[in-house]
Amino acid sequence: MEATNESQSSKLLGAQICAWNHSFSFIKSISLKCAVDLGIPDIIHNHDQPMPLSELISSLPIHPSKTTFVPRLMRLLVHYGLFSKQKVSENNTEEAYALTNASKLLLNKKPLSVTPLMLALLNPVLMKAFYSLPCWFQNDDPTPFKTAHGMSLWEYAGQDPEFNQMFNCAMASDSQIVTSVVIDKCMGMFEGLESLVDVGGGTGTLALAISKTFAQLECTVFDLPHVVAGLQGSDNLKYVAGDMFKEIPQANAILLKEILHDWNDEDCVKILKKCKEAITSNGKEGKVIVIDIMIGHDTKDDKTVEAQLFSDMIMMALVPGRERNEKEWANLIFTSGFCDYKVIPVLGIRSIIEVYP
Repeated sequence: MEATNESQSSKLLGAQICAWNHSFSFIKSISLKCAVDLGIPDIIHNHDQPMPLSELISSLPIHPSKTTFVPRLMRLLVHYGLFSKQKVSENNTEEAYALTNASKLLLNKKPLSVTPLMLALLNPVLMKAFYSLPCWFQNDDPTPFKTAHGMSLWEYAGQDPEFNQMFNCAMASDSQIVTSVVIDKCMGMFEGLESLVDVGGGTGTLALAISKTFAQLECTVFDLPHVVAGLQGSDNLKYVAGDMFKEIPQANAILLKEILHDWNDEDCVKILKKCKEAITSNGKEGKVIVIDIMIGHDTKDDKTVEAQLFSDMIMMALVPGRERNEKEWANLIFTSGFCDYKVIPVLGIRSIIEVYP
């Protein structure tokens, strides 16, 4: 009986820990945002070696009464692998902090920084959508964002220039890492192409890199008027305003980077059909290059799946879209009139899906 009681107590306490960790998990992201807002990653980076706690504190823009709280913030972030803790030297046992691979992606104004995306996701405008989830489940609004703000995400961005700029910067920062890997590992996808349209390409991060790598390739960034307004192209890159639901410019290849996950199945089919028209209307048959999450495909660890499922919840909160598994992707592709596809899982949580008419 005593052993049974101990087992039940152990299960109860384990369940409490699980509930606590899920209830408190927001502290992880808010603490990270605090570190970025205080400039901690850049301060440590500029020190060019493990930075003693005392020097870190003296470099921070904080009130003197808050100095004793810095080690507690850093202790949590070290625990999650965002910074590492080291000794200054054998003779000096003071704690010192260094960047990890993760915190190197938080450096301000670096090409591969993910800080703009992190700050956008934690912005009150987007967070309000998540707080509206319970209410949304009880009404007929298309998204929690609509419940929170009375309009779609795209409408909100169209009328709030500051938010629009923040959102575009977030999307551009997310594109940097994808761009570097695509250019490094997938150059064969673009060889032999004469023209490419990046549908929903935003400020053109990926299309610009492709145009610089393939000088013979005519690249077009195609997006809504308020997104491409004022953007300047180059010799083989231009910006065109339009609506992908009405018409997409003709090209050998259509690029859809994280576009289809924003939309429900019916709208995805409409978009893909417009893509098929664009790559076949001149008598030639091109291809559609989709860069998006394929849940569970070639996934070898729980952290990747967790990131994919988090992204699916973001889609549910902000837009009428979703992340999809391979069966769901295949259904979209074949329903849209395409004949075949190939999955190239080289982008971490995302995959490249080449779709053929």
